Amino acid sequence: MLDNDLIQSTSSWPFVEIRKLLKERKEIIKKKNKITFQTGYGPSGLPHIGTFGEVARTSMMINALNHIKKIDHDLITFSDDMDGLRKIPENIPNDQILRDNLGKPLTNIPDPFKKFKSFGEHNNEMLKDFLKRFNFNFTFKSSTENYKKGIFNDSLIRVSEKYEEIMEIILPTLRDERKKTYCPFLPICPKTGKVLEIPMVEIDKKTGRAIFDDNGTKIETNILNGNCKLQWKVDWAMRWFTFDVDFEMYGKDLTESAILSSKICRSLGKSPPNGFAYELFLDEKGEKISKSKGNGITIEQWLRYASPESLSLYMYPNPKRAKKLYSEVVPKTVDEYLSYIEKYANQTTKDQISNPVWHVHNGEPPKEKIVMPFSMLLNLVGSSNANNKEILWKFINRFHKEIKPKDHPIFDGLTEYAINYFKDKVEPNKKFKKANSQEKKALENLIKELKNVDQSLNPEEIQTIVYTVGKQNGYEKNLRDWFRLIYEVVFGEENGPRMGFFISFFGLSETIDLIDNKIKNN
Repeated sequence: MLDNDLIQSTSSWPFVEIRKLLKERKEIIKKKNKITFQTGYGPSGLPHIGTFGEVARTSMMINALNHIKKIDHDLITFSDDMDGLRKIPENIPNDQILRDNLGKPLTNIPDPFKKFKSFGEHNNEMLKDFLKRFNFNFTFKSSTENYKKGIFNDSLIRVSEKYEEIMEIILPTLRDERKKTYCPFLPICPKTGKVLEIPMVEIDKKTGRAIFDDNGTKIETNILNGNCKLQWKVDWAMRWFTFDVDFEMYGKDLTESAILSSKICRSLGKSPPNGFAYELFLDEKGEKISKSKGNGITIEQWLRYASPESLSLYMYPNPKRAKKLYSEVVPKTVDEYLSYIEKYANQTTKDQISNPVWHVHNGEPPKEKIVMPFSMLLNLVGSSNANNKEILWKFINRFHKEIKPKDHPIFDGLTEYAINYFKDKVEPNKKFKKANSQEKKALENLIKELKNVDQSLNPEEIQTIVYTVGKQNGYEKNLRDWFRLIYEVVFGEENGPRMGFFISFFGLSETIDLIDNKIKNN
């Protein structure tokens, strides 16, 4: 356990939210002697990083709780897989299968990937496998299973008993036309298997027997045992009520829905959970990331280019600030992760619990001397033409035999990530500059100076030499243009590594050959 004064004084958001939760729900938690957290997932599309973010951030709060108080707790990951499919996701193969089954519960639609019994089960399994890769502790719950096994039956009867109160909460928020047909209960059509949004004519609040009006045709069914599901705002409240949920995060776009669901939860007879509205994730165009569109960066892409820990780090800062999430964000996030790892060992305990890697690694970040930034490693990959990590390691060890994979597991992992990212994202977009006569002369003068340099010079001394050559060749007033010239000619990019460090690592003769080759071939 951490020192209480430290816990109370830190501004780290997971601690702030846990302190708030323990204070505001003190009597409820004391009575249950347990805290229940919940995250939600709508499996109408493939799992995306926004879905992961809720679990990651909630897990960070649970980690903070574990350093404050010993108490039983559970994290429910709930899938609304009985929801009817409303539109066709853009990133799904064999989508005719989905078109033929629009309106049916997701778990009643064949799997277009042909791996599982249903489309809903496929997406559920993808989510579970992904979360398990991060070693999250969670309890997965399926809406279909809970409805069909009767776990929700008592709560559904309770909703029927509070039917009039719930209608008074929901109806004022609807358009006049929708008010005429709205009903909290959505029956599954016995003929088509589709989820119907039709008015209810009568209900037996003891047995659950109900009659609905489907454009003049009476449908008699029972609201129990999976014959009906609830409209989602009512469903959300019913889950809180059933599982005694104490905390749930949700996107800012669901704030109004959370207010309505909270009112319904109170009507059912329990206090709604503490909420936390986070800002949305945006793609490079500033548009909201959507599981049906499949825009932004996918889970699989991030894990091809960087470690799971870097993805968790991305989720930590400023949850209430909108964040862009696309492939170019990855190298920057990895470098931030490396920087935080390097700082951690020399920080005080107070600063450590504010360091994001404390939260990413459940209070126990790894200890490793950072070899180089990820951005530098990408340049090394391109310059060395390494197409696998074994070749890249051989190149690194030519001048730095003291660096071993077993001593630098983080860096060893980065070598493979860097090769993947370079192949997919960097190499196809390179645009090498053709130097004019004046620029060519300046670069040739740099080569002359580098030929006189001893390989044993440290990176800062080599950096000074590069600076000096720039000043001597007309760039004394704007050294930024000098380095941009080097980057555009040598690396095909406007920005690049700190040259002293790069030359020291890549090798003097290799750098000379690289610059000379680019001058001649461009």
